[in-house]
Amino acid sequence: MNNQEIARFLTEIADLLDIKGENPFRIRSYRNGARTVNNLAEDLTGMVGEGKNLTEIPGIGGSLAEKIREIVETGKLKFLDDLKKQLPPGLPELLKLQGIGPKKVKLFYEKAGVDSIESLARAAESGKLHGLDRMGEKTEAKILRAIENYRKGAGRFRIDIGFTYAESITNYLNTLTGLKELIPAGSLRRRQETIGDLDILAICHDPAPLMDQFTAYDKAEDILAHGSTKSSLLLKEGLQVDLRAMDSREFGSALLYFTGSKAHNIALRKRAKAMGLKVSEYGIFRADDAIAGKTEEDCYRALGLPWIPPELRENRGEIEAAEKGELPRLVDLKDIRGDCHMHTTASDGKNSIEDMARAARELGYQYIAITEHSQAVRIAGGLNDKELIRHLHRIEEADRKVEGIRILRGVEVDIRGDGTLDLKDETLKECDVVIAAIHSRFNLPEKEMTKRIIRGIKNRQVNILAHPTGRLILEREPYRVDLKEVIKVAAGEGVIMEINANPRRLDLNDIHSRMAKDMGAKLIINSDAHSIDQLRLMKYGIFTARRGWLEQKDVINTYPLKKLLAILKRT
Repeated sequence: MNNQEIARFLTEIADLLDIKGENPFRIRSYRNGARTVNNLAEDLTGMVGEGKNLTEIPGIGGSLAEKIREIVETGKLKFLDDLKKQLPPGLPELLKLQGIGPKKVKLFYEKAGVDSIESLARAAESGKLHGLDRMGEKTEAKILRAIENYRKGAGRFRIDIGFTYAESITNYLNTLTGLKELIPAGSLRRRQETIGDLDILAICHDPAPLMDQFTAYDKAEDILAHGSTKSSLLLKEGLQVDLRAMDSREFGSALLYFTGSKAHNIALRKRAKAMGLKVSEYGIFRADDAIAGKTEEDCYRALGLPWIPPELRENRGEIEAAEKGELPRLVDLKDIRGDCHMHTTASDGKNSIEDMARAARELGYQYIAITEHSQAVRIAGGLNDKELIRHLHRIEEADRKVEGIRILRGVEVDIRGDGTLDLKDETLKECDVVIAAIHSRFNLPEKEMTKRIIRGIKNRQVNILAHPTGRLILEREPYRVDLKEVIKVAAGEGVIMEINANPRRLDLNDIHSRMAKDMGAKLIINSDAHSIDQLRLMKYGIFTARRGWLEQKDVINTYPLKKLLAILKRT
């Protein structure tokens, strides 16, 4: 049971209590508890197993601690089970619809007899929602679109989808004259792995043409609002985009506010209150006098803090670190010197060794490693021992042909169900880089999976553990594994933990990356590219690393080749 799963229990309790109309302070305590658990670097399951006092965690009281303990020890929670029995089983699912919160769910249930997404769709289609508080045909149409989008899997979007749309929209709007600033904010600016919507802030001389151009964006399915300073679109994929035109005197405070996160903003407001100040999207105020607001730097300075990078704004200790002058110098894309996980036409890639090398050289890389799949992944054209040896010779030939970059001989070897590797040790010894990974039997019990991975990385030929939890974002949950124990062994054995930069994976995630750093493990950010275009996915791994507080020294592919090879060489 990982922290994110525990947080989901607490969030579900808050949602159900909210639908029931329970005490808002009680609801807030569960929401705050879920946020605390979700952002906690230390593994709660381990803390419970070690008998630690959970109430020492800020924001976790005795009642929450008791419930967390029950979740960890039993995998369920009687209080939540009892709560669910008091409401129709389909009711909480309504909260997954865009624009539908607990108050509306309560209204639909009590006034229209809606108890599921299907019954809400019927009610909206038949006009049954007419007459409810501020409900009309337009609202019913929006609800039906929200249901359609939900059924298509809309609601949350991977960061690459948000990033692509943000680039497209800003490039489209930047053709206007008189536009001084245009910055995507929100969870995208914090580089979260998924986003719910896009917030874009602008400074311009005349907002009217900007709003007109925005609402004419050709990838919009619906115009949700078209105002003088704020407009909203629903894109064809179901992603909502809000554009706000701001006064230049308030732009910094608005950017700070709309970047969030909520937890970070709350912490800043508490700090401001203790200083006799007030923080809002319109500025930092002493009484009625604005003392900052034009830039984020001004706002943080008014609160006695240096500017905090957006990726750190999750209330995970960044304010305390800023106070002490101990904010990390976060790793940057320009620090990366090479990429040690990629595939070519020899397995399931689309380009040749030489093509990948030349494309990497164009990115300014000094080295790459070619790491085809091993024989267990036959669907991906995995190589057996003899095939790999022949392939390693081809890598050597390509290395001699392509100047200006070193091509390392590598492989992505599978860890079998029993923890052994599916290639011989004498074959693996011929490689410069050996990546071990799980590609099958994801449903093993946690103890078995943990034992399997640990046995695999204890093999002295293994250098890197790839995508360590096996998740696919919004597609497949992580397999059950005691990652803390795996990282502990990896750190002791000199095995590098990978941040897989593919935006479908981002595995390790930010929380686990920081945990690995804190436990003394080294990390590497790899693209896992299967084509020359995918080499550019590296930036998403950088985003995750920055959210995990990683610095250049923590990431081994920021090192020159000689130092990298020395680290990879297990003694």
